[in-house]
Parts: sequence; C-alpha cells; structure tokens
Amino acid sequence: MHTGCSSPAGNTGSENTAQGAETMIQSITVRAAAFGHNEPIPSEYTCQGENYSPEISWTPVSNAVSYALICDDPDAPNPDGFVHWVVFNIPPDATTLAKSLPTDEPMSNGAVQGENSYRKSEYDGPCPPKGTHRYFFKVYALDTMVDLDSSARRDDFLDNADGHIIGYGELIGTYKKQ
Repeated sequence: MHTGCSSPAGNTGSENTAQGAETMIQSITVRAAAFGHNEPIPSEYTCQGENYSPEISWTPVSNAVSYALICDDPDAPNPDGFVHWVVFNIPPDATTLAKSLPTDEPMSNGAVQGENSYRKSEYDGPCPPKGTHRYFFKVYALDTMVDLDSSARRDDFLDNADGHIIGYGELIGTYKKQ
C-alpha cells in the first residue's frame, strides 16, 4: 500500500476524529481484467496498440460518497512522474471502470475524466521512452464529491481530496516498448 495516503497531506486526522488520532484509511483491492499486480500491461492498452483504457475494478468502501482513479508513471523522466489518467466523482455504487471508455464525451455515470500529462481529458496508455516503467493505478474512496471539471489535473484532485480520503488501494502494471 502506498504509505503517502495513510495520512493525506495536510491532514493529521485531528480534524476528523477525537483527540488527534489519525483517520483510518480503509484498504481497497484494485484489479485489472487484463493483467495482474506487477505484471506486464498488454499492448492493446498502450501507445503501441489500440490505447484502450483497461477495465479496472475495486472493492467497495463503506460510507464512500465517490471514488477516483489516477494512473501515473513514477519512472518517467519528469520530476513529478507522468500522469496517464485522472477520473473522479465516480459514483459510490460503481466498483468498475469499463474497458475502452469514451474519450470525447462525459461518462454516463457522471464521473469526470480530468487532464493527463498530454493535456487531454482521457486515458493515454503507457509509452515509455526507454526501459520498463511501472504504472500505478490508484483508487481513492472519498467522503465527498470534488468540485472540479475536466480541466482538473492530478494535483488539483489531490488538493481537493485532502482530508476526505477514506480508502486507498493500488495496482501496478509494467510496460516496455517492443
């Protein structure tokens, strides 16, 4: 589990619980239909294939008001990594994002796709310049909806989610250009 989310930045938990105890972050199990944890991502989900978004599912969190998913590559040469996908305000009764989500229209369940590092509000799959990179599919459960639109980027989401994350899990896939 990514330890940075057990106590979201700027929130010691004292705002949400008595006597300053940290807010308990529930564990979320994240799965992809096409690959397992720390396994290669099939090329159809990359720049060398159809660039489909993969089907991602997760275990539900009680009391979640919304979910969000961020896919990023910490191995990219950029100081902050490279963001491939941002989705937020996923309804609390949803526990799956389907394969090949539309890229040119709002999502039917009301979720919003924010901007990736290509400055597009859609999924853009792995395309590492060299070597094998890791791609973290991070799912967050929130106790609120975030007030953002499709121009929001990863850091905008994380700033708005600060103090509202009640669950977290991640799945790591890998990819190396052929």
